[in-house]
Amino acid sequence: MTIWTLTTHDLPLSYLWKIARNASAAKTNLVLQATQGEASGRGEAAPNVRYGESPALLQAQFEDLLAHGLAQADTLPELTALLAARPVAHALRFALEAALTHCLAARAGQPVWRWLGVPPPNSHTATAFSLPIMEPGEVAAFLAEHRAERFRLLKIKVNQEDGLALLRAVAAALPGRPLLVDGNEAWPDADSLLRFLEQTAAVPGLRLQLLEQPLPAACAADYRYLRPRAGLPLIADESVTDEADFEEIARQFHGVNVKLMKAGGYQRGIELLRQTRAYGLLPMLGCMVETSLGIWSALQVSALAEVHDLDGFLILRHEPFKLVHEEAGELFETEKGGHPNSGSRLTGAGG
Repeated sequence: MTIWTLTTHDLPLSYLWKIARNASAAKTNLVLQATQGEASGRGEAAPNVRYGESPALLQAQFEDLLAHGLAQADTLPELTALLAARPVAHALRFALEAALTHCLAARAGQPVWRWLGVPPPNSHTATAFSLPIMEPGEVAAFLAEHRAERFRLLKIKVNQEDGLALLRAVAAALPGRPLLVDGNEAWPDADSLLRFLEQTAAVPGLRLQLLEQPLPAACAADYRYLRPRAGLPLIADESVTDEADFEEIARQFHGVNVKLMKAGGYQRGIELLRQTRAYGLLPMLGCMVETSLGIWSALQVSALAEVHDLDGFLILRHEPFKLVHEEAGELFETEKGGHPNSGSRLTGAGG
């Protein structure tokens, strides 16, 4: 029998997190704990409004699962069968699978990555650092305050209205810095985006390296038109959730940003990363606004990706778990913090 508990974490942010779709000053994430005997593991759920997820919805779905046999789901196949019968939000599905995976890995005395059957993560992993949408005049001070120059890749959230001015301000403050531009589906069609890209070509010091999901996921024909004309690699985000037609994705994009929260579990996330590489696309591993528990979880499969955008915990004003720390733009697991065999007080990651 597995004992399950749910804890709600209200997470104030260090600054307004604004993207093309919405803005927020705080997040509410859920942490699930699965316990079997002496072993336990935790998993984090970060609800995403893009997919209609909310803390209240996830909590209600969790209570429903408890009423329908969640405690008797002691193995991943049993949990998978229950979730097939009673589907839940992807973020909750990931938290459930992660908590049980971490618990089972702890019982087996194995690191999570080995239990999952993936290559070991590097001892340090370089991450991109994200800038929210802000007034262009605020950019230089923001970059200086957060010492953004220590990150090799900056991810810039943009919208259609102010994107050019924001990129111009970043290029003026850090000329030549490689940038990943994330539109979060802000442009309506390929032609409007191509006009925007023509304008960016004239900005001194601007070095665009990747372009993430500039159009809505539904604009498949526009993406097929855009792919050979954009002049830089296009990365799918909202176009790939827990599954995808990779033959079609390969006609629209050059890479895929896989997020475990969006995929709904380790197993689905691992399969997406492997499929991305199998189709000759660039595998990227991303995150939501998460605590270090969610980031620690992503690090377990990070060897499957070539680009890492795992800075979600750096946005939090007070990060509660301290399972991961960042130095010089690279992520490190905190010594013994939540490792399955550590005996740490932070049983959240592995017991």
